Amino acid sequence: MGFADFTFYVFAVVVLTAGLFTVVSRNPVHSVLWLILAFLSAAGLFVLLGAEFVAMLLMIVYVGAVAVLFLFVVMMLDVDFAEMKAEMAKYLPLALLIGVVLLMELGLVFGNWTFADQAQGLRAAVTPAIAETHNTAALGQLLYDDYILLFQLAGLILLVAMIGAIVLTVRHRTDIKRQDILAQMYRDPAKAMEVKDVKPGQGL
Repeated sequence: MGFADFTFYVFAVVVLTAGLFTVVSRNPVHSVLWLILAFLSAAGLFVLLGAEFVAMLLMIVYVGAVAVLFLFVVMMLDVDFAEMKAEMAKYLPLALLIGVVLLMELGLVFGNWTFADQAQGLRAAVTPAIAETHNTAALGQLLYDDYILLFQLAGLILLVAMIGAIVLTVRHRTDIKRQDILAQMYRDPAKAMEVKDVKPGQGL
């Protein structure tokens, strides 16, 4: 067994172990830290596969943004996890039933899975040969040249979804003093400031 094979097995074992502890950890902060370890190990697997761009994307987006966001949310919010787990225990039988149904469906799918004869050739025809173009350059050519319209439409859909989530969840409270930019810009300096003539030894 070579060094690459040994590294693959190490990363694979770490990913499985970190994923398991992410689910079974009682402390939510520890769960997020195990999740970060799983992401880093998955990035190592992508590097071994030659997909350096996907590995760096996984580290920047998931580890640098999503996992850190989870960590800050868990640490800053005062959530009663004991009460939450007590509520979850009531729905445990239904969750187990749904899980069994999903596993049965996946078993049926993989049991009848067959590969088409042209599948390998169609997948190879999408990207150029690795000896001709680097995988990052080939991925950029696919996204920003061949499928630029679909890529921009996907970004537009995500933007609309983000705006919709903000509009649906925003709550305007009347007891909070908010900043009015236009009122600050159009204010009269003569009325905004008043000069007081304070005599010596006299306080305000």
